[in-house]
Amino acid sequence: MELRVSHLCKAYGGEPVLEDVSFTAGPGVTCVMGPSGEGKTTLLRIILGLEKPDSGSVEGLDGVRLSAVFQEDRLLPGRTAPENLRFVLGAAYDEAAAKSLLRELGLKDTENKPVREFSGGMRRRTALARALIAPFDLLVLDEPFTGLDMDSRRRCVEAIRARTAGKTVLLVTHDESDGGAFAARTVRLKK
Repeated sequence: MELRVSHLCKAYGGEPVLEDVSFTAGPGVTCVMGPSGEGKTTLLRIILGLEKPDSGSVEGLDGVRLSAVFQEDRLLPGRTAPENLRFVLGAAYDEAAAKSLLRELGLKDTENKPVREFSGGMRRRTALARALIAPFDLLVLDEPFTGLDMDSRRRCVEAIRARTAGKTVLLVTHDESDGGAFAARTVRLKK
């Protein structure tokens, strides 16, 4: 699939957030970079259909399955990590695949503990696991490594690499090393 973002503009209360943003993203990782407040999250929200641009277009999403990690973890706090994954898949839930992914991300032995009792890094990895276990063609990651130590970050990078071969990934970050971990193509946002 190829995502085409053409001349996107968005303002809030007359203040421009995105001004004439254009790029394409195909299979592999495209890293969207820029300092805080430059519209990275707004761009992702438009791509995910959660907001409308003031002008411009996003093309290439017809029939595309999307999965996302938002800046907020958006988990079910009273549920365990496996139950959060089951929520995404419903009847298609594969317990062995879920346990394998959680183990890969350093979250083994989390079956009996609600995520509200997890550390911030554990919650972040659970949010990533939920996004990775869902069927997708386009994976959208908004600052997915926030709050992770180096070992957890490495585990997450490896899991993303293993599960996104041939798929399109948009990685929003302000950290240069995140894009470097994937040899990503970089799109820089600036006002």
